Amino acid sequence: MTRKLPLLMALACGVGVANVYFPQALTPLIADGLGVTPATAAIVATVTQLGYAVGIFLLVPLGDRLPRRPLITGLLATTCASLLVAGLAPATGLLLAAGAVVGVATVVPQLLLPMAAGLVESDQRGSVIGTLQAGLIGGILLARTFGGVLGEHLGWRAPYLVAAMITGLLALVLGLALPGNAPAVHDRYPTLLADTLRMLRDERELRRSVLFQVTLFGGFSAAWTALALLITGPRYGMGTQAVGLLALIGAGSMFCAPAAGRWVDRLGADRVNLWCILAALAAAAVLSGGALGGVVGLVALAVGLLLLDVAVQCGQVANQARIFALRPEARSRLNTGYMTCAFLGGSAGSWLGTRAYVQLGWGAVCALIALAAVLALAAYLTGRHGKRRDRESRPQLADLPR
Repeated sequence: MTRKLPLLMALACGVGVANVYFPQALTPLIADGLGVTPATAAIVATVTQLGYAVGIFLLVPLGDRLPRRPLITGLLATTCASLLVAGLAPATGLLLAAGAVVGVATVVPQLLLPMAAGLVESDQRGSVIGTLQAGLIGGILLARTFGGVLGEHLGWRAPYLVAAMITGLLALVLGLALPGNAPAVHDRYPTLLADTLRMLRDERELRRSVLFQVTLFGGFSAAWTALALLITGPRYGMGTQAVGLLALIGAGSMFCAPAAGRWVDRLGADRVNLWCILAALAAAAVLSGGALGGVVGLVALAVGLLLLDVAVQCGQVANQARIFALRPEARSRLNTGYMTCAFLGGSAGSWLGTRAYVQLGWGAVCALIALAAVLALAAYLTGRHGKRRDRESRPQLADLPR
């Protein structure tokens, strides 16, 4: 691991994951451009996220079985081609199909994270994961700025075409810069997939990390998917560029991820998770002020989204530091189980957020975020109780037979 390689890998994480998220800011523009309802256009973002979850489950385990450099560059080339097809799609059918392929192929960040974790010592793992996670956060949040601003001025197709060019360039750069690696295992592909499911069953710390991220990330996705409908609706009457600007404010959370990595190294993942859950609860309360409209509502949205972004992204650092410490030879499969569940939760959050907003308004979306945080808190308290019970049930040294 050279000094500059983590920064390049962080940039690659950001560019890769941005392809999943920038469609969220384009929902109203796609609806107008293709003559469909906003709810139908929102399915593009949901399908892309579902494709991402499928790609994580089917492709990321190969990171333990195949050399990662050619695997990563091949997936980036596939993403580039799919983005071109999406940007030129004449109707929603082809756009949905191309979006699904983009989601499946753009799993490069989830290959880079376990790769980076294996290139450093254990006492630096949280810090390096935090650096890559900062790039991931920047990609997630700035993607909406990129999509909203570019789409507002050049149409909804422009973000897809520009993203295709950037992704193609990134494939060339990573092909030259990434180190080669020998496969960690030589198991057959069906065995790798079965191992992922077995780990979800057998590794309690993996299940805890999954529960934390599914709940918080589901609330996060609900907020961002419904936000475009709120901002462009009658309450605010603004364009998709405003969604991009709000995302730019939320990008401040990317500076917290490296610090979260250091806190995990020093204080442990559980404490960071608790802080993040409480921050998500506070975010739900603040975001409810967005229903007021006007300047006050915009300030509430900006502050609430920043809080929610910090909660989700710092929690992600804690969760991945926890799971990468479990079984070094199976980091890609551990990350597969974790991220597949997380993005299934994100897809469900996007769907529920859209339905809650259309049926009941922005207040229902905020209630959904609060409910997700309460479920995460219940999982945290239950897990802590289980760990305490396990410690108490272990025989003490003095009780062991001599």
